[in-house]
Amino acid sequence: MTPLPAAAVARFADDLRCVVARAHAVAAVERVGRVAVAVSGGPDSVALLLLAATAMPGEVVAATVDHRLRAAGADEAATVAALCERLGVPHATLVPAAPIAGSSLQRRAREARYALLTDWAARERVDALLTAHHADDQAETLLMRLNRASGLAGLSAIRAARRERGTLLLRPLLAWRRAELRALVEAAGATFVDDPSNADPRHDRTRVRAALAATPALDPAALAASAGYLAEAEEVIARLTERLWGEHWHGPDRLLAVGDEPRELRRRLLRRALHAIRAQHAIVRPAFTDSSNIEPLLDALEARCGATHAGVKVEVHEEGWVFRVAPPRRSL
Repeated sequence: MTPLPAAAVARFADDLRCVVARAHAVAAVERVGRVAVAVSGGPDSVALLLLAATAMPGEVVAATVDHRLRAAGADEAATVAALCERLGVPHATLVPAAPIAGSSLQRRAREARYALLTDWAARERVDALLTAHHADDQAETLLMRLNRASGLAGLSAIRAARRERGTLLLRPLLAWRRAELRALVEAAGATFVDDPSNADPRHDRTRVRAALAATPALDPAALAASAGYLAEAEEVIARLTERLWGEHWHGPDRLLAVGDEPRELRRRLLRRALHAIRAQHAIVRPAFTDSSNIEPLLDALEARCGATHAGVKVEVHEEGWVFRVAPPRRSL
């Protein structure tokens, strides 16, 4: 196998150190530590494997998830295992304990994949788990979120660093293009596979990818950079929300006085209060998640009208809002 260009390896090492420093909120880091790499066998993840193994010899382990959704999955995992053996990288093939089935198969597969990977990474006692999301993935995600009228958190798209089930998850390739990663793997002579589901027009991402490719005026690298700036803004607002929550939340049946704050901050604090009341009183119906629409509730509170949402009654007082468990609905 042909060695990777030194410039590409140095660029990757710098990108990885930067994302680790950002994850730990420090200016710089000297040593990344031991990392786990998620390798599907596609060109993007194989490029990540080659870059990590070259930049950090002896500090890398790898895993492939065989979802058992395609007959070729086992062979693809075996191909990755063989490549890892050539590179001297320990490899594990991870398989779900139960078949993945039901609606939203891609979402269920993703949930199973991350559960398997984070559990494995914890057992391996690594400092971080790396995935191969890149600039084109970021651009596609941003466009998909825009089309769904997502807020700032959603438009931050793929985060460079976040926690997943207690594991530090890093994406050091968000400034790299899909084509340059593929070219890197091809030049190295490494074996990779193309997942046919990536070309399936039934998936939203595939359709967005095709639309992006058909619109040369849209630059995926620029879109990815914009998502990064949005993520920075999201971090600032999230920290401000955390501070305001600590200053103004005094528990249920006590006033939450945030009426003078901008709507975005009120939105976040209101959502957090609903979560807090529901958790304290074990309210599970109706369902309520971070993506649930609370705009009508905000509108009602701005009009100084009390309202009920997600099993919680919100009263408007002169000094702020009070949250109580909503009374049961009367049966007809």
